[in-house]
Amino acid sequence: MSLFGPSAGFGAGGFGAATTDTHNPMKDVEVTSPPDDSISCLAFSPPAMPGNFLIGGSWANDVRCWEVQDNGQTVPKAQQMHTGPVLDVCWSEDGSKVFTASCDKTAKMWDLNSNQAIQIAQHDAPIRTVHWIKAPNYNCIMTGSWDKTLKFWDTRSPNPMMSLQLPERCYCADVVYPMAVVASAERGLIVYQLENQPSEFRRIDSPLKHQVTGFTYQHRCIAIFKDKQNKPAGFALGSIEGRVAIHYINPPNPAKDNFTFKCHRSNGTNTATPQDIYAVNAISFHPVHGTLATVGSDGRFSFWDKDARTKLKTSEQLDQPITACSFNNNGNIFAYASSYDWSKGHEYYNPQKKNYIFLRNATEELKPRNKK
Repeated sequence: MSLFGPSAGFGAGGFGAATTDTHNPMKDVEVTSPPDDSISCLAFSPPAMPGNFLIGGSWANDVRCWEVQDNGQTVPKAQQMHTGPVLDVCWSEDGSKVFTASCDKTAKMWDLNSNQAIQIAQHDAPIRTVHWIKAPNYNCIMTGSWDKTLKFWDTRSPNPMMSLQLPERCYCADVVYPMAVVASAERGLIVYQLENQPSEFRRIDSPLKHQVTGFTYQHRCIAIFKDKQNKPAGFALGSIEGRVAIHYINPPNPAKDNFTFKCHRSNGTNTATPQDIYAVNAISFHPVHGTLATVGSDGRFSFWDKDARTKLKTSEQLDQPITACSFNNNGNIFAYASSYDWSKGHEYYNPQKKNYIFLRNATEELKPRNKK
């Protein structure tokens, strides 16, 4: 049976026991040999690579690679180590290299063919983000760090091609050529254009201001979305306060086109009963439909149609937060990681609790809502 192939056909049916299984309530496929500590990042292999390979980085200082077969089996292939937690991972466009960013203040290039990893970047503080940029006239790695710099590296040279000062520590970033966007501490938000060479394009006031108090909550995750011409058009920005902003770079009607929505909150209302509000830990756009997934500290994932401004699905609640997510290149598979994110402090940390990565068929549930 093909779970993730063209005739994919599994949902909540034939998987798992019929009991109330809180670690996997959606009865999704478990990835074998998950990391031994909280999972910080997930990334699927690019379209140029045959098959599906998943990379995951963790607070156990390791980065792992699995092959995901069409029948749903996952095969651990290789592993590399940093000397500090791994905070971000990305692929080169041909799938031959994986780039990893760590709290050990370095980024590494992992050649999957030779299974060798070499250092290619250095900062003065932990590196929070790493992205591969393929431009017509240059290829490079972009690293964003808590040392308040954004650096661009030719992987063959020990010194950066360029270093740009950020207003504060880099908290999250995304790249879809020719656009990059970086969100920093103190609610900073900068868009860069990458043609010819990277340069600052625009600074944006955070769209996540609270309507009443005017207070802006910390930025947590960001993902660029494309328009119908497959060009980057804007971004979705998630905060620690259960809210996502959809922001277009050049909208015809900013007041109408840009909006925010609440998510990853408990069912209470703000008036009668207090509402539990959770962080949005990651956002990922479906590569075919342009719909999006959010995952949160509440232990749920949700699928959304930003154009119809509707929620498509919310999962049952897992027994721990969801910390990372990723779609594979054709949008058939949604991967999400379940592990503690320290959102409730050390007293809620249970070292006996396992970490999980789950795979879900994403072909049907992410289809856009039909326009009325």
